[in-house]
Amino acid sequence: MRDMLQFYIDGEWVDPATPNPFPVINPATEEVCGHISLGSAADVDKAVAAAKRAAPKFAASSREDRIALLERILEEYAKRHDEVATAIMEEMGAPWKLAKYAQAGSGPEHIQASIDALKNFQFEEQHGTTQLIKEAIGVCALITPWNWPINQIAVKVAPALAAGCTMVLKPSEIAPFDAVIFAEILHDAGVPAGVFNLVNGDGPTVGVALSGHPDVAMVSFTGSTRAGISVAQTAAPTVKRVAQELGGKSANIILDDADFDKAVARGAGSCFSNSGQSCNAPTRMLVPKDRLAEAAKIAGQRAHSTTPGDPQDEDTRIGPVVSELQWGKIQDLIKKGIDEGATLVAGGVGRPDGLEKGYYVRPTVFSNVNNDMAIAREEVFGPVLTIIPYEDEDDAVRIANDTLYGLSGYVSSASLERARAVAAKLHTGMVHINNASLDSQAPFGGYKQSGNGREGGPHGIEEFLEVKSVYGFREAG
Repeated sequence: MRDMLQFYIDGEWVDPATPNPFPVINPATEEVCGHISLGSAADVDKAVAAAKRAAPKFAASSREDRIALLERILEEYAKRHDEVATAIMEEMGAPWKLAKYAQAGSGPEHIQASIDALKNFQFEEQHGTTQLIKEAIGVCALITPWNWPINQIAVKVAPALAAGCTMVLKPSEIAPFDAVIFAEILHDAGVPAGVFNLVNGDGPTVGVALSGHPDVAMVSFTGSTRAGISVAQTAAPTVKRVAQELGGKSANIILDDADFDKAVARGAGSCFSNSGQSCNAPTRMLVPKDRLAEAAKIAGQRAHSTTPGDPQDEDTRIGPVVSELQWGKIQDLIKKGIDEGATLVAGGVGRPDGLEKGYYVRPTVFSNVNNDMAIAREEVFGPVLTIIPYEDEDDAVRIANDTLYGLSGYVSSASLERARAVAAKLHTGMVHINNASLDSQAPFGGYKQSGNGREGGPHGIEEFLEVKSVYGFREAG
C-alpha cells in the first residue's frame, strides 16, 4: 500500500493546505493500492509562488549547468527505474514488460533527447543588425495523463528544464505514484528549490487553478480533446500560451502492394498495445475493398492470440484498462458498433473468459465499418480495431482525412516512393511508413483537434521559449 499524501513544493515535501485523501485503484484487482491527497487552489498558489521566485535565477543558468543537471537526473532515474515501472504496473495496469521497457523506459529516453538537443540548441541568432534571443517563458503548468504517465511527464519536464523554465506538475490523480517517485529523483539529482514542484489533484480543482493562474506563463497539457478545450478556455483570460497534445483516431492505410500478413497483424497488434490506451494508436485500418475478408481474418487471429491477463505475469500481452469509468465507455462503444451494423470479427462486450475481476476488455475487431459510424469517429481508447474498406488510393486518403483528429497516420506499401506520396496527403502531424518507430528528436504532435503544440527534441525546447528581437544590436556593415 502506497500512501503518498504530501506535495513537493519549493524543494520540500509538504502537507496539503487542507487534508483530502484520495484512493488509487489497481485496475487489475479493483482494489485500493494506495492514497494521494487532492490539492486545492491554495496549494497551487504556494507552488506557483515558489516557481516564480526560482524563475529568474534558473533562467539565467548556463547551458552547461542545465546539461549537467539533466545528466544527474538520468543517473538518479537509473537507480529507480524498476521502482517507476512497478508503480506504473500497479496504478494503470501495464503488463510488467511493457511497464519496464516501454513505459518506464520512455523517461530516460526523453531526458537524453533533451540533453542531445540542448547541446546544439541556438538560443541566439543574428539577422542583419537584429539579434533574435530565445528566453525561458517563465513559470509553466504541466498537466499530464494516466495512459503513458512517466512518458508525458518526462517529455514536458526535461525540455522545460533545458529551456530554463520553472514549473508545477499536476499528474493524473488516477496514476500518480510514478510522478511522486520522479519528484524524488529530481530532488536527489539536485534540482534547485522551486524549479520543479508537484501538486496532485483533479482537473476541476488543481487543473483549473493552474490553467487560469495569472503567474503561470504557459500550460502544457496532454489529455482528451474535451479536457483540452476546457484548459484553453480557462487560460484564455490571462492570454497565456497553451500547448496541447490531445486525442486521435489514426488511420492505418494498407496499400494493395503491401505484405498483408505482416502489415495487418502488425497494425492490429499496435492497436491493442497498452490495452489500446494510446492517443496515436492505429485504430482505423483502411484496406482495399476486395481484400476486406482477408484483412479481417488476419486481424481476428491477432485479436484471439492477444490474451489479456495479470500484469505481473511476464507472458501477459495486455493488461486491463485503467478504470471502471473507461471500461464502461469502451463497452458502450463496442455495443454501439454492433448496433450500427459493423461485423464483429473478434471480441465483443464483456470481460474476457476467466477474468471476473479487473477492468479487462476483450481485444475486439470490427469489419465492414463505415467511416460515419461512432466506432470510426470517436476515440475508443481501448483495444478496439475498426477495418474500413476503400475503393482506391484517393478514396483511402479521403477516408483517412475525414476526421476531427490529425495526430498520426500509418502507410504500408512495398514501394517507399508510393508510401511517401500517400504520407504527403495525410493531414496529420506524424506519419509512420511501414511501421517505422517514433524518433525522439522529431516533433510529436498533431493537426486539427489533436492539438497545437509539439513535443520532443529541439521542437520540444522551443515550446518553452519566448523570442525577443533586439533591433540595432549590431551596427550596419
